[in-house]
Amino acid sequence: MNIVGINAYHGDASAALVVDGQLVAAVEEERFNRVKHWAGFPAESIRWCLQKVGLTASHIDHVAISFNPKANFLKRIGFVATHWPSASAIVDRLKRQGRTLGLEEQFAQAVGTERSALKAQFHRIEHHQTHVAAGFLISPFDEASVLSVDGMGDFTSTLTAHAQGTDWKEFDRVYFPHSIGFLYTAITMYLGFPFYGDEYKVMGLAPYGQPEFADFFRKMIRPKGDTFELNLDYFTHHKKGVRMAWNDGTPVIEPFFSQKLIDELGPTRDRKDPMTPRHDNIAKSLQVVAEEIIMHLLNRLHRKSNCENLCMTGGVAMNSVANGKITTQTPFKNVYIPAGAADNGTSFGAAFYVWNHVLKKPRTFIQDHAYWGCSSTDAEAIAAANAAGVPYEQLDQATLVDRTTDLMLDGKVVGWFQGEMEFGARALGNRTLLADPRRTDMRDIINLRIKFREKFRPFAPSILEERVGEWFEINESTPYMEKVFPIRKEKRAIIPAVTHVDGSGRLQTVSKKTNPLYHRLISRFFEKTGVPIVLNTSLNENEPIVRTPAEAISCFLRTEMDAIVIGGVLINRHRPDFPEYLRKRVSTPS
Repeated sequence: MNIVGINAYHGDASAALVVDGQLVAAVEEERFNRVKHWAGFPAESIRWCLQKVGLTASHIDHVAISFNPKANFLKRIGFVATHWPSASAIVDRLKRQGRTLGLEEQFAQAVGTERSALKAQFHRIEHHQTHVAAGFLISPFDEASVLSVDGMGDFTSTLTAHAQGTDWKEFDRVYFPHSIGFLYTAITMYLGFPFYGDEYKVMGLAPYGQPEFADFFRKMIRPKGDTFELNLDYFTHHKKGVRMAWNDGTPVIEPFFSQKLIDELGPTRDRKDPMTPRHDNIAKSLQVVAEEIIMHLLNRLHRKSNCENLCMTGGVAMNSVANGKITTQTPFKNVYIPAGAADNGTSFGAAFYVWNHVLKKPRTFIQDHAYWGCSSTDAEAIAAANAAGVPYEQLDQATLVDRTTDLMLDGKVVGWFQGEMEFGARALGNRTLLADPRRTDMRDIINLRIKFREKFRPFAPSILEERVGEWFEINESTPYMEKVFPIRKEKRAIIPAVTHVDGSGRLQTVSKKTNPLYHRLISRFFEKTGVPIVLNTSLNENEPIVRTPAEAISCFLRTEMDAIVIGGVLINRHRPDFPEYLRKRVSTPS
């Protein structure tokens, strides 16, 4: 039984393939077309998933799509009748939904056949049902509380449930226009971060500030029973809609905060203006109040479910700072957040919804790693190096690990391109930039000379999973960088490059089982330094994470990266025979 899951015409369009109840492939479309957060139809992703295991259109039994325009129809009609949104908002909504029509034909075209030739059955599944499926059905729990919370999908922003086996009982929903995600997005744009997906920048900025404006944000959003509501006086989306343009597939959102917000909070920041302590404090206040609402939802959910296991999913579940506090601020003891908790993961959520919930098949799969994407051979790496005109060495694994460790010890920044590409927004040791976390200057070196991004942005510590409790105050498995924990006070000065300003770290625990090579590399660094941690950030430069050796080498050449390892191939910018004209970066970042 072959099921293709699709996230189309939402941010981070993606596809996944489930074969006989096992996830075998998953990838975002942005990795192919190089457009961040691309939001069109994931044709390349679909084709690649099938090619990975040698399937054709005739082998596909089901296609699962992670939205249903008919869902919550009565709620939509009721909203229009009571709020009277503008005609332009209604027209804009209809235009966006129009793009989702004819998905069957688009799918047939993507797999190279006619619609009439497909035997696959198509399923349109409500957005948050696919989030719940992505959170629970692939979790290690037979029973769990579930919180799905994001911006908006199929007229719903939040859903709570109690799940057992392959089914779940819903408790509460929050419908449009009320949304934690919308609050966070509105303030992200207010702070001068205009692009889709920039909320993580505000989360990274927050630790630099004080919660000076927390009471103001408590006027914008407040608990209501077991859920919450927005104060719509500070927003315009309920009247004018959330105007979203799809420029070459990149989602661009127009600001939807009201003039009242500006009157009371002050002028917005232009993206080119310097960041001030006021902006830091706004970010901190937003994060504090968002966490209060999330913990309110979770505590009320636990009262209803009386279950200590929790599955978190949806775009707000990408708030790793809040996630790291769940087990200390709520009764939940075990928290699972999948790789691809945001809309990208609804592709495999939709597929498992069909397998387990529609077809009633038993659960046989647990997602314990994120390595579901494209891979490359050493021959492809060598061909890319030759095409770029750069010298290389091909090394056995033991030598490669030792040389890479020595480069980090020498203060070098090393690209690390190995195995199957990660699914989701975060590099997890296969498409990664590595450095020594003990160096006080390393954060500025990478931010300013390689990533070309804001100085306040933190980096992640990748740590051997068996050593977490020795370095962090909370000892939990965190394989997807999905939680931020306090670093032990006595350890912070040892690893300044991955210790955020508030003493925390967004860690990735590295398992010998799921990524033996990365575990071996960190173990070698540990043997030489006594520190079981390396600095990890994504292998890219203001673009999607690299997918191919050619893209990796291009990124290497246009930054000041010192070396890059692609499979067993090492390219070192500082070796004597490296071409002088390529020794410095080949272009200046815009």
